[in-house]
Amino acid sequence: MIVREAKLLNGTIAQYQAIDDAIRTAQFIRNKALRYWMDNQGVSKADLYSLCKDLAREFAFAKKLNSAARQASAERAWQSISTFYSRCKKKEKKKGYPQFKKHCRSVEYKVSGWKLSADCKSIYLGDGFNIGTLSLYCDRTTRSDLFRLKINRVRLLRRADGYYAQFCFDAQRKEPGEFTGKVVGLDLGLKYFTKDQNDNAVIYPQYLRKSERRLKKLQRRLSKKFVKDKKPQSNNYHKARKRLGRLHLKIQRQRKDWAIKQARCVVRSNDAIVYEDLNVSNLVKNHHLAKSISDASWYQFTQWLDYYGKIWDKVVVAVSPHYSSQDCSSCGHRVKKSLSTRTHSCPSCGIEICRDTNAALNILKKGMEILGVEWQNNSTQGHWESGLENRKHGEKTASTVDGQPDIASGLL
Repeated sequence: MIVREAKLLNGTIAQYQAIDDAIRTAQFIRNKALRYWMDNQGVSKADLYSLCKDLAREFAFAKKLNSAARQASAERAWQSISTFYSRCKKKEKKKGYPQFKKHCRSVEYKVSGWKLSADCKSIYLGDGFNIGTLSLYCDRTTRSDLFRLKINRVRLLRRADGYYAQFCFDAQRKEPGEFTGKVVGLDLGLKYFTKDQNDNAVIYPQYLRKSERRLKKLQRRLSKKFVKDKKPQSNNYHKARKRLGRLHLKIQRQRKDWAIKQARCVVRSNDAIVYEDLNVSNLVKNHHLAKSISDASWYQFTQWLDYYGKIWDKVVVAVSPHYSSQDCSSCGHRVKKSLSTRTHSCPSCGIEICRDTNAALNILKKGMEILGVEWQNNSTQGHWESGLENRKHGEKTASTVDGQPDIASGLL
């Protein structure tokens, strides 16, 4: 499924208010479906669909929402329920019990309740809320997809800087990849965003740190305009709230753009990418590093690595990060070191290299073992080369390009 996004423009205050009413109604139906599941045993997805009809007969505002949109809201509740069931079957520690939603920001329509214009420059939303016609502002790629691809769903989304329409297309994105025969092992860190086995480092721009001064200023202005026990708050309060929200949204988009560009560059330049599978939710419990870890967006970067690996048919492997910085990549001797120690000095083989480079070599070695290719160190003078040994039972050895295993010919 491909998702494209367009901004909704040229709408009146009444139209945007109608979108907010539709979003609140979708939230109401989802929470009602979740409550029905909690109060009754053996509830299925079909029972939640039947509940949508009952809610439409009981509440006049629920009847205004398109019937397919009501079913989509029930599907959201069922998605959280099914995820909870699957985690229970796997006996995971965190089950993720379904929770009620308080601040939903989207409503989803299926194949009815909306209609695109012939030139795909506007969309008409014609359910009981009478949203009407809104202009679509998007790039050329989205516009061409609206013409040629089948739209499964349309999602109306509210953000800090306006309202958007997301189109879900029934298609799979596949592109021909350029195979270079190179492999890379990535160590994720704070001093360097990534560092590979060849000592190539990438420094993160720290978008949150750069915007902290502006964030604090807007937060102070917001707190000054807040009046305790006053409902509703003043218009100036909501203006300050929206200004703060737009700045947070800008930081979020900067992080996403950085993650996409870095992931594209890495996957396009290599045939096999190995990275450490960090548990970010546990790492942010360290309050001394939580802000820097969140600002680095490791998880988002690794998700885009997996995404582009599937698009271009590249090998992307996540390995365990345990002892990747402690173990010597040359002889395997475990050298205990604190986070402040940035150099790996092995008393066994005498090698001395950067801590992050040593970790990247260990990560790459683990990934090659998973792929069935052995990664060897042929030097002890700080210069590292890759090698492939013959497979067992007379299997052929993968070819090499520029001293790197040719993954394109040896594995794919």
